[in-house]
Amino acid sequence: MSDRAFDRIVESLDQPLVVVTTAVGDERAGCLAGFHAQSSIDPGRYCLWLSKANHTYRVGLRASSFAVHLLREEDRALAAAFGTRTGEDVDKFADVGWTAGPGGVPLLDDCPNRLVLERIALLDEGSDHVCLTAEIVDAECVERFAPLRLSAVADLEPGHDSAERAPLWRAR
Repeated sequence: MSDRAFDRIVESLDQPLVVVTTAVGDERAGCLAGFHAQSSIDPGRYCLWLSKANHTYRVGLRASSFAVHLLREEDRALAAAFGTRTGEDVDKFADVGWTAGPGGVPLLDDCPNRLVLERIALLDEGSDHVCLTAEIVDAECVERFAPLRLSAVADLEPGHDSAERAPLWRAR
C-alpha cells in the first residue's frame, strides 16, 4: 500500500472537527478530534476515536457520558484551546463557558451544535486510537452550519505529537 496515496485520500476528505468532552466525578477532559461518524440510523449510534496519548482517553476509559461538539468555521479558538494543549498540564475548561450535562459531561456554551452520548462499547484493536461506540441520548442543532475542517487548522501544533502515540501501539 502506498502511504502517500492514503495521505492524499485523507487530505481530500478534509474531515470536520469536533471537541469531545467527558467527565468522571470532578475530573473533566476534552480534546479536538477528527475521527468520528454516525454508525447506525435505528437506533441512533455514533462512533468516535480517541487517541491513546490524550488525557481525554484516560478519563474516557472510566466515563460513561460524552459530548461531541460540532465546530463551526468560526470556532477556531475552541479548536486551538482543546487541540494544542494537554489536559495533563492545563485545565482546558478554565477559559471557556460550560455547563454540566447528563452524567456530568461538560457542555461547551459557545458550541450549541452537539450530541450527548452514552458509551455502549470500546474497541481497542491495537492501533494508536480506540473506537468508542455510543448511543445518542440528546442532540442539539440550532442552525445549519459550515463545519470547521482539518485544513483550516493545519497550522496548529497538537498537544501531543504522533511520536508520543507510537510507543503505545507499536509495542504490542
